[in-house]
Amino acid sequence: MSYCKNCGRQLRDNDKFCPDCGTQVDMDDHLVPKPESLAPNDYRGSRVRLCEDGKYRWMYEMGFLTNPSIFLTVFKVFACVIIGMFLFFAIIAAINGDWKTLVGMTKACGVVLAIFLGLTIISMFVMAAIYKGKYIVLFEMDEKEISHTQAPEQFKKAQKLGKITAAVGAGRGSFTTAGTGMLAASKQSSISEFSKVRKVKPRRWLNVIKVNQPFEHNQVYVPKEDFDFVYDFLKSHCSNAK
Repeated sequence: MSYCKNCGRQLRDNDKFCPDCGTQVDMDDHLVPKPESLAPNDYRGSRVRLCEDGKYRWMYEMGFLTNPSIFLTVFKVFACVIIGMFLFFAIIAAINGDWKTLVGMTKACGVVLAIFLGLTIISMFVMAAIYKGKYIVLFEMDEKEISHTQAPEQFKKAQKLGKITAAVGAGRGSFTTAGTGMLAASKQSSISEFSKVRKVKPRRWLNVIKVNQPFEHNQVYVPKEDFDFVYDFLKSHCSNAK
């Protein structure tokens, strides 16, 4: 019987990462005895553990088809851009009294939104197939920040997809697509510094807490049993958040 040297979780013989804190397991780690105690004031929820280095850690496995929060966020961003452009030109058409053009623009906007919604749904099923149905991420939280790190095996797949996307974008002359692909291929983690966070928004039905700071939006996935603890911790430490 062996235990994680970081958080004390019991390990199975074939574990390569601790199922609770995500610490990589070496062969020697299977010889580590169970620690006598963890850090003071240990919070032991369903998955969230306070480790000996003072950080809370948990792994979260999110089903792409049961929790579409990533795709809802993507659709929301692009929908806002499309609607923003529509409103800009619609105001110009209204000022000029060109009601026929306004009606045509309204229909076109609806069609574009419907097409993009369809593409988002298709991409959700494609990503579910590529990642075998789950998005696996490690969260680490202390007094100053919270980090969101994609599992190594999944990040390798994300790198390949990102490089393909960047190549396709470059070939088509689309700098936006190429830039998106390059970002996906290079970014494995997101870090939110509590002193810079401006919004903490819970979405309990999706088991996600949105932690937003300028130019960095982080989505913190939490098991429902630990949701209140993590949300209260974030709210109390993000003193500048609304």
